[in-house]
Amino acid sequence: MLSLRGCGRWVAASLGKQRLPLARFSGDSVAPRTPHFDVVVIGGGHAGTEAAAAAARCGSRTLLLTHRVDTIGQMSCNPSFGGIGKGHLMREVDALDGLCSRICDQSGVHYKVLNRRKGPAVWGLRAQIDRKLYKQNMQKEILNTPLLTVQEGAVEDLILTEPEPKHPGKCRVSGVVLVDGSTVYAESVILTTGTFLRGMIIIGLEMHPAGRLGDQPSVGLAQTLEKLGFVVGRLKTGTPPRIAKDTINFSILNKHTPDDPSRPFSFVNETVWIKPEDQLPCYLTYTNPRVDEIILENLHLNSHVKETTRGPRYCPSIESKVLRFPNRVHQVWLEPEGMDSDLIYPQGLSVTLPAELQERMITCIKGLEKAKMIHPGYGVQYDYLDPRQITPSLETHLVQRLFFAGQINGTTGYEEAAAQGVIAGINASLRVSGKSPFVVSRTEGYIGVLIDDLTTLGTNEPYRMFTSRVEFRLSLRPDNADSRLTFRGHKEAGCVSQERYERASWMKSSLEEGISVLKSIEFSSSKWKKLIPQVSISVKKSLPVSALDLLRYEEVDMELLASAVPEPLKKYTRCKELAERLKIEATYESVLYYQLQEIKEVQRDEALQLPKDLDYLTIKDVSLSSEVREKLHFSRPQTIGAASRIPGVTPAAIVNLLRFVKTTQQRQATVNKMPQAEQYLLDTDRLQEL
Repeated sequence: MLSLRGCGRWVAASLGKQRLPLARFSGDSVAPRTPHFDVVVIGGGHAGTEAAAAAARCGSRTLLLTHRVDTIGQMSCNPSFGGIGKGHLMREVDALDGLCSRICDQSGVHYKVLNRRKGPAVWGLRAQIDRKLYKQNMQKEILNTPLLTVQEGAVEDLILTEPEPKHPGKCRVSGVVLVDGSTVYAESVILTTGTFLRGMIIIGLEMHPAGRLGDQPSVGLAQTLEKLGFVVGRLKTGTPPRIAKDTINFSILNKHTPDDPSRPFSFVNETVWIKPEDQLPCYLTYTNPRVDEIILENLHLNSHVKETTRGPRYCPSIESKVLRFPNRVHQVWLEPEGMDSDLIYPQGLSVTLPAELQERMITCIKGLEKAKMIHPGYGVQYDYLDPRQITPSLETHLVQRLFFAGQINGTTGYEEAAAQGVIAGINASLRVSGKSPFVVSRTEGYIGVLIDDLTTLGTNEPYRMFTSRVEFRLSLRPDNADSRLTFRGHKEAGCVSQERYERASWMKSSLEEGISVLKSIEFSSSKWKKLIPQVSISVKKSLPVSALDLLRYEEVDMELLASAVPEPLKKYTRCKELAERLKIEATYESVLYYQLQEIKEVQRDEALQLPKDLDYLTIKDVSLSSEVREKLHFSRPQTIGAASRIPGVTPAAIVNLLRFVKTTQQRQATVNKMPQAEQYLLDTDRLQEL
């Protein structure tokens, strides 16, 4: 057992499957010993838990430092996971053997797939979560993870040492200093501080320091980062009030029920823990002009809204919506917080008015006329660090072996935090062992899009993932995240268990075999019409039609095909997930071929390095508008791919820039091959031209 004098509480030093008992150490009876870990993770939120678990899965002795152990797994804002874009991130975290998807499958109270009217490439898996269950299940998972130790404590400072010989000029992090002055040494450190860096909670005109309600902010660490030269910004977010369930008139509201059957988040689960008939409904209501009046009449009492700090564009407060979209009604989803919870979360009603005005506003809404507010909504303002200061592995440029993940990088949402956490944990562990970083590209996953957007473009508002941010949505689907990432995670990072790897391997080989079999079964249109008369098959086609072609029909699935051709298709219907994935593969097969060609083309060109000394404002021989030149000059993209993702930089401008860079490189290569005398004459001619 590790011991540390005056350092707070060591909770779980896990060696193998054994978890050591809770203990306190203080006084001179215990010999002080400064502990040393491979990886130290600061913060026990969604990014921190994923980072700590990932580092431990990779084989690193890991310490998770958190203010309070009993808040691990706490859902500080909305009681839900997933959604459009966010559900993709969860599937990819799960494909890397992350935690949140499995925990959601054990803790949900209402499972729904959003965007069903569109294709499966943009479906959004979502679930309402029982807050208490999620926290219990996450804590159980974390406290029983081999090689992972959990300790209560607040970090005040970083320990820095001389740079590594390969990277002169950069200092290196080698540990942390806690608020009581004690130290913990580490080979890598991950900061997942959430909203705690100089966090401030606001209700009306009242402000007090806090990372979230009931927890103190991290001030010393914020000052350390600023002194190190990191560019610090300020963001804000907010949360709605909580309403007593038994004071709401649900009978006059729109009721929404879960999916039957419910689709799990994790690839290792065939079902969720709860039957659809036992799940809880959600209800929909709307704001009205009276809500607008209360907000507009009391803006002088709302310092959070008046603050110029940027808040979340796609999840704004009700005050922001009223100001931005006057004379409109806005949706308010009434979401349960748990099976035995008496609270309802009014999604869409984030507000920071004084508490008495919040309650008055609530009672103006249909169904909430007699509602009782249990907790008021509040705003949070906090420091974040410009994410262009980190690499695609999430290691910082300024300090070696220091990694950032989660809201510290300017993101919002549990899912975005978890995605960064798992990547940071993997790379912090790989850094210790001296292996190459594990990087997900834009063509491989939504995680790659998220990190590439942050590291190349930065953000001046809380970043949220959407499917519209992704260029290759048809190939980066929720159903195939395992085939994209699980094998890489197992081979390159060692973060994927053998059991999950074997399951993914079985699914991959089964899909390949199934597609081959479907292609091999060919009949005339008229024969298919006889076999499956309920399907509108055109008999005008003269060429044979394969079973794979037929599976593309919306009304055809593997069950229907197997009923027509039992041998050899029946075996592919025994696994529901396999049958569904074969249907999806058939749906996208033809268009995917062309998209894969585009992906290869982008991969070939987007890695092209742009000259670091390129002066976009003055370069000639390239057609770029003044606006594009200014954007490129400000962002300083490292590659063509990064330049193409700068808002306002048109595809035509990218083509022109690409041609310019290639022509310049070819010209330089030609010059380098010339004899020195010819190079001298060429340089002299250029000087004369100037």
